[in-house]
Amino acid sequence: MTEVPRTGSRRIDSHVSPRYAQLPTFMRLPLDREPQGNDVVVIGAPYDGGTSYRPGARFGPREIRAESGLIHGVGIDRGPGVFDLIKCVDAGDIDLTPFNQHIAMETAQRHLTGLLKDNAAFLMLGGDHSLTLAALRAVHEQHGPVAVLHLDAHSDTNPAMIGGEFHHGTPFRHGIEEGLIRPEAMVQLGIRGHNPKPDSLDYARGHGVRIVTADEFAELGAAGSARLIRERVGDLPVYVSVDIDVVDPAFAPGTGTPAPGGPSSREVLALLRTIGDLNPIGFDVMEVSPLYDHAGITSVLATEIGAELLFQYARAHQKKEKENRT
Repeated sequence: MTEVPRTGSRRIDSHVSPRYAQLPTFMRLPLDREPQGNDVVVIGAPYDGGTSYRPGARFGPREIRAESGLIHGVGIDRGPGVFDLIKCVDAGDIDLTPFNQHIAMETAQRHLTGLLKDNAAFLMLGGDHSLTLAALRAVHEQHGPVAVLHLDAHSDTNPAMIGGEFHHGTPFRHGIEEGLIRPEAMVQLGIRGHNPKPDSLDYARGHGVRIVTADEFAELGAAGSARLIRERVGDLPVYVSVDIDVVDPAFAPGTGTPAPGGPSSREVLALLRTIGDLNPIGFDVMEVSPLYDHAGITSVLATEIGAELLFQYARAHQKKEKENRT
């Protein structure tokens, strides 16, 4: 992990500037459009050209940033603030065409690959889930095939449909077919709802992916699911992808394909705490569609998830540094 001075990432000081003031960046991080030497770079992906039902995720990064002014970097009973432990900046958005899936995918992949040449990891704010394929291609270039923890109501291992090769139901099918993912070290959690065909989960299961349905998660709980994830992923580099619709729409209505019967926001946040026991190398929080949100609650939750991912990255890499010293 990058050596960071005690001042850490120089955020806007809320004791000087009210949290509702200034241009919104994620958690009031400094804006740096050409970042270098950071542990995690926050990057927006305003795009919904792969959406199959309700559009609007192109506005997700903007609303997440706007709501993120609420969140401090210091968690209760967690010791130092996350930005005293790791160096982070907000790099703004990737400029993505809304008119062509292939060009958008290539642009996102090129941009994310460039970020990883000069920084250790990224947290991508979406945007629809199709762009997770671009992220997987970028991390594969740095780390080879990776383990994946995928939180979602949907498996997203469907084939192309209606002429859309890269719609938001396809990224993990492409990831498996392209050898970007270690399917035996992949866990999909929260899966539920309706599928186009009775065999919609056969592709993932047939390749060795461990699917934890929403009902199974309810039986296992966060602790039991965390044990399962640790057993599957081990010490492999792991990419963590969170589709906000993994959470029940009672807690996250602002999304394109809501599915009732999911876990609560508290349960998902509790589960994410296991990531600090793993070897995370990249993250995304996808599918926030503010057009269907109420009082910003979905964007607030996405912010909280992003903040949790950053803290768990710091915890994991502090642990790794400690092991390297002993």
